Amino acid sequence: MASLMVDFIISLDGYASADDWPGYWGMEGPEYLAFIGEEAENEHVALMGATTYRLMSGFAAEMPDETGLAALTALPKVVFSSTLEAPLSWANSELVNGDAVEAVKEMKRSDARPMRTIGSLSVCRSLLQAGVVDRFRVVVFPVITGATGKERIFDGYPDVALDLVESRTFDGRLQLLEYVPTVLEGPPGVGDWAG
Repeated sequence: MASLMVDFIISLDGYASADDWPGYWGMEGPEYLAFIGEEAENEHVALMGATTYRLMSGFAAEMPDETGLAALTALPKVVFSSTLEAPLSWANSELVNGDAVEAVKEMKRSDARPMRTIGSLSVCRSLLQAGVVDRFRVVVFPVITGATGKERIFDGYPDVALDLVESRTFDGRLQLLEYVPTVLEGPPGVGDWAG
C-alpha cells in the first residue's frame, strides 16, 4: 500500500507565506536547496489543489530548466479541482474533479508509489481529517510573520498527536520535523498520553 506524506514549509508562527516576503522567506540556503532537489528526484506522485497547480505550473513554464522545477515537471502529478478542465497543460498532470479523500484511498490501494502533497492547505486538511496521512513533515523557517503572514496552516485542523520520527537542520537555521500523525477524537485524557 502506498504511503502519503503531507509536506509543508512554515514560519515559526505557522504561516505558509507572508505579504511582501520573498519565497522561502529569503532564508533558503545551499543545504536546503540541495535537499529540495533530491526530494524532487525521488520517485513519488505529487498531490495538489488548483491554486498550487496554477502557481507551480506557472513557475515551471517561466523557469523550465530550474533543477527542482524540472524534476517536479517530470513527476506524475494529481490535481484535485472542480474549477480546472482537462487536459491540464503541465506535463504529467492528471485532473481529479471528484472527492480527494476517496481518490487518495483508491490510489493507496492500487498504486505502490509514495505520494506527497505540495502546498494545498485545504486538500491536506481534508486528507488529515480523514486519517489517510501516514507522515506529516514541516520545515520551520525561523521567522515570525504575525503582521504580514497569510494562509495559517493549522486553522480548521482536528486535534492531532504527532510522534517524531525524523529531524534535521539545514544551513544552521531551518528545522525539518517529520511525524507520524494520529487524529484524536479530542484532547487526550490524563492516562491516555503514552510518552
